[in-house]
Amino acid sequence: MGADRTYAYGAAAGVLGDLLLGDPRRGHPVAAFGRAATAVEGALWHDHRGWGAVHTAVCAGGAVALGALAARAVRPSRTASVALTAAATWAVVGGTSLAREADAIGRALAAGDVEAARARLPHLCGRDPQALDADGMARAVVESVAENTSDAVVGALVWGAVAGVPGLLGFRAVNTLDAMVGHKSPRHRRYGWASARLDDVAGWPGARLTAVLATVAGPDPRGALRAWKADARKHPSPNAGPVEAAFAGALGVRLGGTLSYGGRVEHRPVLNGGTGRPVRVTDIDRAVRLSRRVGLLALGTTLAARALLKGRGK
Repeated sequence: MGADRTYAYGAAAGVLGDLLLGDPRRGHPVAAFGRAATAVEGALWHDHRGWGAVHTAVCAGGAVALGALAARAVRPSRTASVALTAAATWAVVGGTSLAREADAIGRALAAGDVEAARARLPHLCGRDPQALDADGMARAVVESVAENTSDAVVGALVWGAVAGVPGLLGFRAVNTLDAMVGHKSPRHRRYGWASARLDDVAGWPGARLTAVLATVAGPDPRGALRAWKADARKHPSPNAGPVEAAFAGALGVRLGGTLSYGGRVEHRPVLNGGTGRPVRVTDIDRAVRLSRRVGLLALGTTLAARALLKGRGK
C-alpha cells in the first residue's frame, strides 16, 4: 500500500467519522490545543508583533512537529498509519458540527423562536445576536456556513493532501490561532498580527477551491462565477471574499452589508447585490446542503490531486 493510498484511506475514514459522529462532546483535541495556546500567550504576551510571531511559531510549529513525530512513529505499520490519518482528519474536520449548529438556528427561526436562535448564534459565529432580527441572523448563518466550509473542511483537506498528518494538524492550529488572537481587539491588534497573516496564507488555496466547488456544485453556477469575479475583492478578507461571493451567487442571495461584532459595527460591501435577493430562513438549509456537497467534492478532489502528483513524482 503506497503512501498516497494510505493517506486516502485514512482521510476518507476520518471524513466518514465526522459525518457519522461529528465533533466529540468532551476532550476535543482542538480544545486542548486552545488551552495550550492560551497558556503560551500568558507566558509570552507583550503588545508587540515580534512576541506574537513567537507565539504563532511555538503553537503552530508545535502542532506540525507533533504530527510529524506521530506519523514517523507509526510509519512501519500501514494499519496504524491509516488509523492516525483517520483520527487526525476526524479531529480537524468540522463539517457536521457546522451543519448541526446552522440547522439548530434555522429550526428555531422557522418556529418563530428568535430568542432561542439568538442564544445559539454565538456557537456558530462572533456576531452580536442582540443586534440582529430573524433575517439578519439567517444572513449571518449563511455567511458563517460559507466561510467555515473553507476553514473547517476544505482548507484542512487541502493541507492534508499536501503534507499528510502534519498538514492537517498545522492548518487547524493556524486557523484556531487566528480565531483566538487574530482579531483587532486592543490586546491582539499587534500581538495577533502574525497569526492573522499566517492564516491568510494557509487559507488561500482552500478558499479558492471552496469557491470553485461551490460554483460547480451549486444551483446557479453562472451566478456563482459572476458574483465571485465581481465582488470577491470587495470583501475585507482575502479568503472569505471568494467563498462568500461564490455561495451568494450560487444560492441567488445577497450577503454582506452592515454587521456588529461585540458592539463594533462594520459596513461591508454587499456581495451579489445586483441580482441576489435578501436571505430568508429557508436559505440556511440550502447553504448547509451546498456546504456538504462542497466538502465531499473537496475530499475527492484533494485525494485525486495527491495521487496525480505522487504518480508524477515516481
